[in-house]
Amino acid sequence: MSAPTSSRGAAARWGLNLYAAIGLLYLFVPIAWIVLFSFNEPKGRYNIVWQRFTLENWSDPFSNAALTNAFSQSLKIAAISTAIATLLGSMIAVALSRYSFKGSSGINLFLVLPLTTPEIVLGSSLATLFLDWDVTRGFTTVVIAHIMFQVSFVALTVRARVRGFDWTLEQAAQDLGASPMRTFWKVTFPLILPGILAAALLSFALSIDDFIITLFTAGSLSTFPLYINGSFRVQFPPQANVLATIILLASVSLLLIGVIRSTRRGVVGTS
Repeated sequence: MSAPTSSRGAAARWGLNLYAAIGLLYLFVPIAWIVLFSFNEPKGRYNIVWQRFTLENWSDPFSNAALTNAFSQSLKIAAISTAIATLLGSMIAVALSRYSFKGSSGINLFLVLPLTTPEIVLGSSLATLFLDWDVTRGFTTVVIAHIMFQVSFVALTVRARVRGFDWTLEQAAQDLGASPMRTFWKVTFPLILPGILAAALLSFALSIDDFIITLFTAGSLSTFPLYINGSFRVQFPPQANVLATIILLASVSLLLIGVIRSTRRGVVGTS
């Protein structure tokens, strides 16, 4: 009886591993395709057919002025909106986890609402609001729109980190004579900082990647996703693949740095 049971278990593990490999292949093939075609020398206006390997695209990735401007606009929007959303979302997360007050359940509902609302609904609603208030759509309106959905991601991510926080550490610090502000910066903030950084990276990636909400609130402004979408009508320069690869490499580098630091911190803690 043990042999058939063990063979079925081995077959199930192999099947699960195969299923996971297929899923990962499905996820990473498009990413690998973008990286590969950043080294392609296209013929014509579209970089969709492999011709031959070249490094010319990487020698001057900012040669396309319109693409470079759209890319820089996306970086500026992501940086500003992420900074504001991280500050607001972190304060909301700490307040909801640290204190009990009337209306906290309603705030939780409002935090989840932007995540469950379809982007086309949120984008069209914001566009209608800006048009009704006679607000010129552009850089500022896009930043406001991005902050609206980023705050929810930051608050929920940081709250998951704060939820397991031992609040008696604050009491111990204050018993030793530390002020509430000093207790926060010396005890609370360092312990919840990994969650804040993770939330900031997530919101930054969501801001650069956002298309639908940006489309409704950008007006004449061109961001990186909007430029990529519009470029398919006339041309698709290989520099778009190069800039996308640069973003990918930067994201992976930050992820590896975080993993290495966490691993070293764990080794130091165990030793």
